[in-house]
Amino acid sequence: MSKLFSPVRLGPLELRNRIVIPPMCQYSAVDGKATDWHTIHLGHLALSGAGLLIVEATAVEPEGRISPDDLGLWNDDTADSLDRAIKIVRKYSRIPLGIQLAHAGRKASISCPWAGDRQISAEQGGWQPSAPSPIPFYQDDVTPKELSRERIESVIDSFVKSAKLAEKIGFDLMEIHSAHGYLLHEFLSPLSNKRNDEYGGSLENRMRMTLDVFKAVRGVVSKNKAVGVRISATDWVDGGWNGDDSVTLSKELEKRGCDFIHVSSAGLSEEQKIAVSPGFQVPFARKIKEHVGIPVIAVGLIAELEHAEAIVATNEADLVEVGRGMLFDPRWPWRAAAALGARVPVPNQYLRSAPHKHKNLFEK
Repeated sequence: MSKLFSPVRLGPLELRNRIVIPPMCQYSAVDGKATDWHTIHLGHLALSGAGLLIVEATAVEPEGRISPDDLGLWNDDTADSLDRAIKIVRKYSRIPLGIQLAHAGRKASISCPWAGDRQISAEQGGWQPSAPSPIPFYQDDVTPKELSRERIESVIDSFVKSAKLAEKIGFDLMEIHSAHGYLLHEFLSPLSNKRNDEYGGSLENRMRMTLDVFKAVRGVVSKNKAVGVRISATDWVDGGWNGDDSVTLSKELEKRGCDFIHVSSAGLSEEQKIAVSPGFQVPFARKIKEHVGIPVIAVGLIAELEHAEAIVATNEADLVEVGRGMLFDPRWPWRAAAALGARVPVPNQYLRSAPHKHKNLFEK
């Protein structure tokens, strides 16, 4: 029996298989509001047969967007637009839906990837980024404004407000984004955090922001909703955040009721040196899994179904993320199920599409 297509629980949420469609930024929102593109994009991914679909990094406040085109969830207007898209998706798909709540920190106010992917000025629609310390990502970027204690509390409150809105919309899962060089990751890394207060210096202090945000979100979200955290396991830079730090953080999150750890890496420094290959980040997930009892999601160029099956079958991780590969082939789980002798749910309209040799592949 395929381990990839066996059920798994993320806290209170049961998934029918271990394939996760991760948050993937679409840069297609208007003033933070979801558009028709999000309905199309999420709609076809929701029919993929994956176990879980997580909506892209969603800013908890306007200045927390990566770009002016980022999705947001900070008021009734942004909530209503996303609610409309999610209602349509749920009409035709039973896939559990999650959302990643995020703040871009010093990596905010940039153009979308196809327009240069570099910082933009106020005249170009940008804004003043903020960060734990006044250290820009690129040397020629605007120096970010150091967050005051008051602003730190305000950011935490913004995560809480977004979480409440997400629960009202009906998301089954919330993922706090503490990876890829964005705000919470910036607090974690000694490369970007030079503070001398209780949010800087020691590992305990640098972890405080991520732990405070998690505690605040977990405290307002119903117990029947899963809440987890995505981390960058290493900065891939000497003297930066590393795998041992990530184990410590993961253990502290588990103590506080975290339902899963989503393990990525990098994104904090332009000096990062990464040896990229299929599954290159899986060893980080395996290391964390050895030290915690909650599910761990592995990521990193996992595109071949045999590779995904092997990762969970050998207990390197509990679930696998298929991101860009899913954009290229939105029916990836169908092919995986056919090859591994498993079954996937599809809408009635697609039941007759199964190849004759796989006539038992689909479930209503």
